[in-house]
Amino acid sequence: MTVQQASPSRAHRDETGVIPRLARAAREVESSVQRRAASRTGRTKLQTVAILVREERARIKADPNLSSAKRAEELKRLDGIALILAKSASKDPTLLPLLGEGAPVSDAVRSFKREVLLAAGLEPEPEPEPQPVAEEDVPQETSKRVVPPSVAASQLARPFLEPDLSLARRKPDLDRLAGFDLLDPLFLSFEVGADGRPACMELPETGTARAPKGLELMQHQERFVAAAQNGHRSFLLADEPGLGKTAQALLAASAAKAYPLVVVAPNVVKVNWAREAERWTPGRSVTVVQGDGSNVDGFADIVIVNYEVLDRHVGWMTKHGFRGMVVDEAHFIKNSESKRSKHVVQISKAILERDARALMLALTGTPLINDIEDFRMIWKFLGWIDDKQPNAELTERLEATELTPMDRNFYREARKAVIDMGIVRRRKEDVAADIPERRIADLPVELDESSARDIREVTYTLTRRMVERYDRVLERQELPKTTLDEDLMRRIARSELDSDDGASQEQNVFSLVRQIGKAKATLAADYAAQLARSVGKVVFFAKHIDVMDEAERHFRELGIRHTSIRGDQTSAQRQTAIDAFVEEESVQIIVCSLQAAGVGVNLQVASNMVLAELSWTNAEQTQAIDRIHRIGQDMPVVAWRIVAAQTVDTRIAELIDSKASLAAKALDGSDTTAEDSHDLQENALFEMLRESLADRLPPL
Repeated sequence: MTVQQASPSRAHRDETGVIPRLARAAREVESSVQRRAASRTGRTKLQTVAILVREERARIKADPNLSSAKRAEELKRLDGIALILAKSASKDPTLLPLLGEGAPVSDAVRSFKREVLLAAGLEPEPEPEPQPVAEEDVPQETSKRVVPPSVAASQLARPFLEPDLSLARRKPDLDRLAGFDLLDPLFLSFEVGADGRPACMELPETGTARAPKGLELMQHQERFVAAAQNGHRSFLLADEPGLGKTAQALLAASAAKAYPLVVVAPNVVKVNWAREAERWTPGRSVTVVQGDGSNVDGFADIVIVNYEVLDRHVGWMTKHGFRGMVVDEAHFIKNSESKRSKHVVQISKAILERDARALMLALTGTPLINDIEDFRMIWKFLGWIDDKQPNAELTERLEATELTPMDRNFYREARKAVIDMGIVRRRKEDVAADIPERRIADLPVELDESSARDIREVTYTLTRRMVERYDRVLERQELPKTTLDEDLMRRIARSELDSDDGASQEQNVFSLVRQIGKAKATLAADYAAQLARSVGKVVFFAKHIDVMDEAERHFRELGIRHTSIRGDQTSAQRQTAIDAFVEEESVQIIVCSLQAAGVGVNLQVASNMVLAELSWTNAEQTQAIDRIHRIGQDMPVVAWRIVAAQTVDTRIAELIDSKASLAAKALDGSDTTAEDSHDLQENALFEMLRESLADRLPPL
């Protein structure tokens, strides 16, 4: 019998190089996961293989010396390894965070990576020296920095700010959890560890806090203030919008004697914060930072500043001796790369380093917009975590569970540990029975023939472009056009969003939705006018200025008195518009921008709302509705969502509703399956492409 010898190239492919070693390591992980939860060694191997697969894929794609056939063969082998890793992670969900490109890399992973590369005959590149992340990494822009005269005077009056060392900040002391990257498991715990329990720390049943004369505290507000009275000092106050978070924050600061207090808020609510501070803490002086702060009172108890000018004032604020800090609409800092996020964290870090007992409050009814990772910067602001690990208190709570991320029960207990750090989440239906229910009613409208024809043409152009890209890929892969590949469809949808070519800039999903909004404007305004005549005051929300302009033009033609809230208004103009709608009986409609009026506006004098355009997130829609569905509302609330029939509008409405499950699962203890973090725009394009491809298939 003749034994056929393997060719040199075949032997080289099978026995040498990095890919065979990655394949063996991936199978070892798969084998260990089938028998039990992944060991620490298995976790190290899985993350190392994932990193090297990405690096090898990039190298192969960039290698000009490889033939097309060889490149395709090597990429196919890497796909096989990636599939093994994915299957392993599906059996043990604790492995999922390690597959991500941004997962923290431990020393064990670096060591094993070096070992694999050396065994493959490759020289590992030297690891870059870790650079300390410090305040110097925050853009300084010193030319814009200011120190208001009154602030300088107050600092001269108290030149020595002694730090409070009675409770020094400690470093985490890891024992059982040493060697584990804990941040990703903590985020994952809010996806897989809900266990039907709402995300709310245990609060005192009663407290001694009393509202100023003429005001009244509800029980849920009193319990929160009592927690601050009892010594708790950091909170993510995530009550549903409309439950009085501003009052709770101000009274908690009073109970904790957290003065001077700095409040960071969106520009549109600064005036409202000043008003509320005077109502709920009448004995405290309040100052609002405008521009360079020339009129700021540096001796005030409460300093209110907006995100937009924080870069000018971050310097003196880190040295001012604040004993408390409130960040309103805290989801604004979810982007770790934004300047405002870095400035907020810079100030909070300085406050906590000087006083570990400072009161830190993050307020937001919608802490999660697209992803569980939206928690990261909020937790960092509160001092619960840093860039690499949880703080000492949270670490001790995790150690006390006597579990590790390899144990499935760890995620339930880890979620509780984070909640007990200070997450407070109450729903209207649970704590404010006197607030009537709300409902969202979709109102389909037929566009006029001219508008409908134009929208069909744009939709066809957009869909045709995606179908042609899809077909080109199938042609290169020599697959029939009847092939339906959902992964490929999603990649095509993503590439459409990322495309820079001129055609897609003129006719993309954003321009399509805007065109639909303009086509609906008069129809939506007409319906709002009918509501105003039959049920009283109406709030009208739109996303684009031209839609707002068209609605106001229609109201003028009909002789309906109205006012508006827009992004280009001053705080005074904005407040005048709100006061006119709330106090003047003849002002029947207020036309609001989704961006400018989505937060910090109380319009509960109305119980009906018209959403003329659909937002891109459930959170944005919820914020708008909660301008009227809040404490003080005594009528059932209806949000009329105007949906253009036979357009992508109907699909977007469905996708917005599906996004609601993320917060429900992470914060409210729901056992529903949370929507993943794919952008809604991508999902809308994906559905358009899938429907188009399905339509060209022959009937079954």
